[in-house]
Amino acid sequence: MSEASISFPILGDITFDFSSSFTIFGWSFHWYGIIIAVGFLLAVLYVMKRSKHFGLTEDNIIDLLLYTVPLAFVGLRLYYVAFSDWDFSGNLWQNFLRIIKVWEGGLAIYGGIIGGLIGAFIFSKRKKIKLGPVADVGALGLMIGQAVGRWGNFVNREAFGIKTDVPWKMGLTNAYGTFYYHPTFLYESLWNILGFILLHAYTKKRKFDGEIFILYLGWYGLGRLYIEGLRTDSLMIGTLRVSQLVALVCLFASIGIIFYNRLSKHHEPEELWLNRDKAVDLENQSESTLNLVEEESEDSMLIDALEALKNSNLHIDGDTEEDSEDTPVVEPTIVVFHDEEIGTDSQ
Repeated sequence: MSEASISFPILGDITFDFSSSFTIFGWSFHWYGIIIAVGFLLAVLYVMKRSKHFGLTEDNIIDLLLYTVPLAFVGLRLYYVAFSDWDFSGNLWQNFLRIIKVWEGGLAIYGGIIGGLIGAFIFSKRKKIKLGPVADVGALGLMIGQAVGRWGNFVNREAFGIKTDVPWKMGLTNAYGTFYYHPTFLYESLWNILGFILLHAYTKKRKFDGEIFILYLGWYGLGRLYIEGLRTDSLMIGTLRVSQLVALVCLFASIGIIFYNRLSKHHEPEELWLNRDKAVDLENQSESTLNLVEEESEDSMLIDALEALKNSNLHIDGDTEEDSEDTPVVEPTIVVFHDEEIGTDSQ
């Protein structure tokens, strides 16, 4: 159905009838790739803008992209290939070429998340930056990319759900007629937009580094658990849908981690990577204040000692005023000796 006409009865007689690709100077461009690129660009712009709210710099984000993007892309493809029903019994070289032809088959978002997380981990270790804030801001950017990227499925007429008659159904018209399906691409896009809005607003209230990323996993897992059940193109392990299993794991892991950190741990604001400089400044300020108090205390003790010395009428040389008045002054006596009298030997 790659060139089928698209319609939404709820919108009236509006029909979307366009090709999934176009050609310029003999080069073919796919709308899917362009939409993915737009989603990626918007995500990067957002992450760059918000980096300072997570204790990161724009240079940190640029370096982060160098680690995460290649590994995320590899993960996107390998995850799909690993759980596809492809037959790899043929020539090894031919199979390799088939794998790298990303325009044949598809990509899987969970693989991208895994690959990106590995890249973020390597980045954090090499740059000595905490992984939590990196994952947090990355999760927010990822939700933007997913929300926009799902519209690539729309132009490709793919990733739709089972047949339905709900008011918001999506119609695909081809030579055999018009058939109505769940617009699951739209469900996931809207779910990511809503999640992004909520997590963006919650950013300032987060209790620990990594909380936004954990909440993202739970939020996306919850939505994907339902949406995946409506799709007809799921990756399978036997009779089980892979994405539903992963979504279930993400959901319960997220709930467990959040409850553990909320109930069993007390988090202070200065624990956040964002506040590390403020915490250091506060500590330095406290030390400076303590040193100043100690110096003032020492000065006060010295002043008290001098006052006591003054009150006791003591001179610095240790004589009292009365002693200096009553004690007679003894003039020094000079005695002169002559050489002949003492018999000095000049030899």
